[in-house]
Amino acid sequence: MLQLPDLNDFFFKFRYPILIFLVGALLTGLGLFVSKNDIRPGKDNVEVLTDTTEGQENGLEIVVEIAGEVINPGVYSLPKNSRIEDLLVAAGGVSPNADRDWMGKSLNRAARLADGTKIYIPSVGERSIRPSANWGSGGSSLININLASQKELESLPGIGPVYAQNIIEHRPYSNVEELSTKGALRKSTYEKIKNLVTAY
Repeated sequence: MLQLPDLNDFFFKFRYPILIFLVGALLTGLGLFVSKNDIRPGKDNVEVLTDTTEGQENGLEIVVEIAGEVINPGVYSLPKNSRIEDLLVAAGGVSPNADRDWMGKSLNRAARLADGTKIYIPSVGERSIRPSANWGSGGSSLININLASQKELESLPGIGPVYAQNIIEHRPYSNVEELSTKGALRKSTYEKIKNLVTAY
């Protein structure tokens, strides 16, 4: 009659190979579990970065420049719908030489900034504009619509107190055409002065 080997003797004889096999299986299973969990956070991180990039491309920021008499002139990235006042704050405020009288009369700090706008703050006594009293006699000076006072704007043909105030309230202008596109002037009035003014 065939006699079966004793299980105790079998396990004792092959105890080392069996132990190695069990440890290997345990480590393999643990490795697969850890690898599976590590992949998921990585995937989530990639999605978050992609979402952030898409947010920046959706026009959440504008880039504008400020020059002249400010503490830190330069180019700044600001949130969309920022005001001129926000740009002045970002630039550290105006310098001691800034023409505060001009700012009080001619700069609309509450105006919204458009992407690509440049704001210039003149110094006291700076003459960035030189209006001509007689445009029909070959006067070649151009009035800067971003810097001119109401009186200087009223020296233009067809511009009275109401239109002059409209021009000031719609500042700043990136170009002369914005007098019409922003609604500061009617098309017919704009055509009368478009060659007599400048914007910088």
